[in-house]
Amino acid sequence: MNSSRMILKQEIMGPMMNFIYLIGCPESKDAAVVDPAWDTPAILRLAEESGLKIRHILMTHAHPDHMNGLEQLLKDTNALIYLHRDEVAYMKECGDATGIPTAFMHDRSDNFRIVEDGDTARIGNLSVQCLHTPGHTPGSQCFMIEGNLFTGDTLFVDACGRVDMPGGDAGKMWHSLNRKLRALDDSTVIYPGHNYGSRKTSTIGEQKETNPFMSFTSTEEFNRAMGM
Repeated sequence: MNSSRMILKQEIMGPMMNFIYLIGCPESKDAAVVDPAWDTPAILRLAEESGLKIRHILMTHAHPDHMNGLEQLLKDTNALIYLHRDEVAYMKECGDATGIPTAFMHDRSDNFRIVEDGDTARIGNLSVQCLHTPGHTPGSQCFMIEGNLFTGDTLFVDACGRVDMPGGDAGKMWHSLNRKLRALDDSTVIYPGHNYGSRKTSTIGEQKETNPFMSFTSTEEFNRAMGM
């Protein structure tokens, strides 16, 4: 999707049907990649074909299937990396079991921008709002850009991310979905981290109607549905 305000490319990469996003500012040609994984050369080609320069990397969370292209992309672009503070603590706790080795974070510390809920960043003339949505991991976050929400593994089309892996928390996921994201404008377009639904995008309004995980009135109901 291209518009006068934003260039947006959505690509499926890897065996887990990850969505990789390239977001660009039409005026400055600056761009960000959301969750670079699986095929760094393809991501770089996409940016070149779109006339964009990758200067930012937006990380929804640090699982390997979302970040296994980060090291190579950083070598090629020296981009700034936006990661939630709670994800940093989670990564230190898990060691190198997440997608980013701790030694790499130390060596590349100048590239990391540690963010909190509500912080903003800029991609050229585009404003990026960081929304902390824990549940899949402690530092999972979504990115709001021009009415578009990049949800990682927090919210899928008609589903949500797992909460049974290290760092998962069903109660926090319920709150992220049924309080934080449900409160957004119905017209907000969602772009999930995996192609697991019947369509590649949806809206918050549609998900309120069709996504059962955004309809539970209590954490107890949500936990039962998640098999917790």
